[in-house]
Amino acid sequence: MNAWTSEQLALDAVWEAEAVPIRWLQGLGDWLVLPLGAVTHLGSHAVITVALVLVFWCVSPALGARLFVVVAASGTLNYLCKSVFYGARPSWFDAHVRAHASHDSFGLPSGHAQGAMVAWGYLAVRSGRSAALWAAAVVIVLVALSRVYLGAHFISDVLLGLLLGALVVWASLRWEERVLTWWRGLDTVRWVGWALAATLLPCLAATLWQFLVRGAWSVPAEWIGATPADPAAATLTGLYTAAGTLLGGIVGLTLLAGRGWYSARGGLAARASRFVLGISVVVLLQVVVDVVSDGARGLAASALSFLAYGLIAFWAAFLAPELFVRTGLAGRPGTAADPARTAAAEGVRAEDDTPDEASAKRTSDGSGKPEQG
Repeated sequence: MNAWTSEQLALDAVWEAEAVPIRWLQGLGDWLVLPLGAVTHLGSHAVITVALVLVFWCVSPALGARLFVVVAASGTLNYLCKSVFYGARPSWFDAHVRAHASHDSFGLPSGHAQGAMVAWGYLAVRSGRSAALWAAAVVIVLVALSRVYLGAHFISDVLLGLLLGALVVWASLRWEERVLTWWRGLDTVRWVGWALAATLLPCLAATLWQFLVRGAWSVPAEWIGATPADPAAATLTGLYTAAGTLLGGIVGLTLLAGRGWYSARGGLAARASRFVLGISVVVLLQVVVDVVSDGARGLAASALSFLAYGLIAFWAAFLAPELFVRTGLAGRPGTAADPARTAAAEGVRAEDDTPDEASAKRTSDGSGKPEQG
């Protein structure tokens, strides 16, 4: 018996046990499909992306930028793990489990559970408000429950996703200041090299793993449900998509900082205009990507996704803010074009514009003095 056979037997035993509570949950009735189907989107890429750009373009660029990097890095980690584990989804393994939410990629760990933990957990902790922490906890638990009920994930998938998400949030809050300080000290050649390494190496590792180690993989006979034609390829494309998004975001944010950043302050009309303009281009680019990538397969589809989503992230992180500044919808922080200078002069508190301001806010004890120790 080889190592892969032993691994598969162990996973089969776990999944067989976990299929029982999933069937029990689904036995409560289909009346839960609609509400839990709606709740599950709070951990989806689409909803988190909308929330992310809303914060970045219209509320706090500093907070939005950090959230951008954290979410994209978490997505890359999630798909890297999926590419290694080759975990089944419940409806693939057990034909008696209904797939109320279908996906083509492998299941372990849960991307929705991890995404909800990272996005809403990070925002709640950074807010420093107990109400936000409780709200985030409720959302995360409901998303996790929805993934199990909808037949998208085993319980172990969700638990691992939550654990990875919590580790990402903890690491981000602990190390982001040091990493940001180090990053600002790099010259262009070095930061470009580090950005490429951080995004291309996971893709290279997963590609080699798939073709050299898992190359002979096929759907196990024990998976008696409906399995997609090529979950390995779909998972690899998901990894390239997340990594491309991370690269585009890092490059865009670094260039934007070099240009003097931008201010998200202004009236409601200006903020709404920024969001509508920015998200319209995102949707347009997404449609173009779908058309261009239609019919692409294998590594070609993965490489195309890397480039396409890198471009979309670059638009969101750099081109859109620059367009906002040039069209007068936003200004540079602290300049005459900053729409909040008058409010600041009048003593009205405004949102953080720069990463340094966000950092100062988070490390304050409420009296304006930095924390000790």
